[in-house]
Amino acid sequence: MKATKDNSYLGSSKVWKLVLKFSIPCVISLLLASLYNIVDQIFIGNSEFDFLGTAATGVVFPLLIVTQAFSWWIGDGCAAQLSIEQGKKDTSNAKKSIGTGIIVIFLISIVLLVVALTAKEPILRLFGATDLTIDMASSYLTVLAIFFPFFMLQNMMAPVIRSDGSPIYALIALGVGVAINAILNPIFLYVANLGVEGVAWATVIGQFVSFVLTAIYFFKTKTFKLKMKDFIPNFKAFKTAMILGLNSLITQILVVIVSLSRNYLLAYYGNLSIYGPEIPISAFSVEVMVYQIIMNTVIGLAAGAQPIIGYNIGSKNYKRVKETYKILLVATLIISFTFEIINEAYPDVFILIFGDGGTSVELYMEYTRKVFRIFMMMFPLTCFMRMSSSFFQAVGKPGHALTFSLIREGVLLPVMIIIPLITEASTPGSGITSLLYASPVSDIATIGVYITLTVLYFKKLNKLEKQLLEEKECS
Repeated sequence: MKATKDNSYLGSSKVWKLVLKFSIPCVISLLLASLYNIVDQIFIGNSEFDFLGTAATGVVFPLLIVTQAFSWWIGDGCAAQLSIEQGKKDTSNAKKSIGTGIIVIFLISIVLLVVALTAKEPILRLFGATDLTIDMASSYLTVLAIFFPFFMLQNMMAPVIRSDGSPIYALIALGVGVAINAILNPIFLYVANLGVEGVAWATVIGQFVSFVLTAIYFFKTKTFKLKMKDFIPNFKAFKTAMILGLNSLITQILVVIVSLSRNYLLAYYGNLSIYGPEIPISAFSVEVMVYQIIMNTVIGLAAGAQPIIGYNIGSKNYKRVKETYKILLVATLIISFTFEIINEAYPDVFILIFGDGGTSVELYMEYTRKVFRIFMMMFPLTCFMRMSSSFFQAVGKPGHALTFSLIREGVLLPVMIIIPLITEASTPGSGITSLLYASPVSDIATIGVYITLTVLYFKKLNKLEKQLLEEKECS
């Protein structure tokens, strides 16, 4: 079955214009997606709950990453498959994958909903909840979990909408939900006095509206048309999407494993220091929010350009693929270095958005400044790695993308365990600070692998481009 609309402009229009058209809406969309949790953190951190409220909602965040991991696995995989098949002028398998993906995500969301509600306390304890934060965290999670199906389906369908040539629609659908969340948050928290549970309700109402708007789009798609038969699971067609999106799943799951381990270490070494367990966990909850904003900007550049990359890979227009990567690389370096300069010079500009720690302001600000300055010391390297990983997923090289994810997180986890263990043995109370050096150490240790694999890939691309040119000359 042929595509219903020609996307040939992806292979002819100026690349930088296409990157602006697709990447900017995607960046904004991912930033808006981040704002669901960030808005909650801002309002809670500046309320009577201060850093304890921030810590409580922060320990729920890894579970939300799990839901996004499955959603992006299927959504990014289906989107990549759709873009590549657009370049080949045939989207028949892609639409079968999309229909199957919607059913699969719905079933996964039900399983996660049941698990979250039936095992709340052990899960939250595992993610770092303490006696002072467990009740707030439990109330917050209960409301969010009920709406997992809508949240996960919206996250799965958004990348497909962008690949279908409608990045602005995906942006609007998400933006409306975020706006509703921002409006309802202060009403439920301060006026209705519903506490952390009210903040959660503001979030899920916004998520539900975003889901409805996203679902409506699938009745008016451009390059494929879903029919009832496409919702009958077809795993032969779906296999391609599962492989292409695997990096998104593995990356997010590794993030959860690292977060879980880090929260445990923060609580353990925090108890051995002047900070206690709650301040370090709260500080990292804030760091994760800021990290997510900047990282989603970088990932959004590559994810937004995925239709351009996928289409030109499918049509074997390798020159445009290389040009797209160069634009993404320059933009990534500019964004990451700008943030890093500001972060090292004056981290308070980011920290104080989420509150100053209330009654424990001095200790809280002291440790949170350390988190920002030390843990994100090599942030430009991290950004380069994540952008490159997203790029290789878009060109249909899931092996490269997965290798990138496994190497960086695979090094980070043991380093995060070893460094504080050594320093704490020699200088009691130092482990909570030395733990922060794990991220820059792992970035430095793994950057060489990223650069090598990237250079080798582009050498291969140059060779394929030369072969095509020779074939054209011979014909």
